[in-house]
Amino acid sequence: MSMHRILRTLSVLALAGLGFTLAVPAAAQQLTVSAAASLTDAMREIGSRFEASRPGVSVRFNFGASGALVQQIIQGAPVDVFASADQETLDRGVAQKVLDAGTRRDFASNSLVMIAPLQASVPLARLVDLAQPAVKRIAVGKPATVPVGRYTQQALAAAELWAPLEPKYVFADNVRQVLDYVARGEVEAGFVYRTDAELMKDRVRVALTATGHSPITYPVAVVTDSRQPKLAREFAVFLLGSEAQAILARYGFGKP
Repeated sequence: MSMHRILRTLSVLALAGLGFTLAVPAAAQQLTVSAAASLTDAMREIGSRFEASRPGVSVRFNFGASGALVQQIIQGAPVDVFASADQETLDRGVAQKVLDAGTRRDFASNSLVMIAPLQASVPLARLVDLAQPAVKRIAVGKPATVPVGRYTQQALAAAELWAPLEPKYVFADNVRQVLDYVARGEVEAGFVYRTDAELMKDRVRVALTATGHSPITYPVAVVTDSRQPKLAREFAVFLLGSEAQAILARYGFGKP
């Protein structure tokens, strides 16, 4: 052992003998938030602001399709807060008693748009234009697990196009995958949230804003078995505060 280490050890022992205790940094509180893929960019910034307001707190995110995320929670994944891109998925979590209904709040809204590659030659201005032979592939989220897929299905069904267009669908695991398919020119069209389209304005264009679907609102709730219930409630409330709302607005989300 070096002389430096010997002296340091003796100093520690001497302090202990005089009744002093050495300060040991408290372990950071980790909060795990599962959130819809469309919230990725805004939530990361909100998480950083939340951490800054609470020293010693660390926020860990898990992004994906809302349906897949709630299924993970139902199966016992260690999550504290769940933010969904639709009401139906959060309803399922409440029904399964894995989400605390008393903490449920809507914190944002969005709109559904049809997008096309920026340099696409196929003219798209109406939903019915998707039926033309030049449109061979349409990217949509899987309706069973991806909320944007259900909104898309509702919009196309209202226009009596969901079934006729079925051979053209390329199903995606989340909204960001739909965006990637369109941005890379692998499909002629796709349906995403307006906030996602805004992220790639240099690669995709918005052809139209879809209608005929249920309102797109984002609810949040605390997981029943959260290991950090107090902190989880604080994060859910933080989402409704002015700071988080300003961040969401900057990324294109509307008021709940």
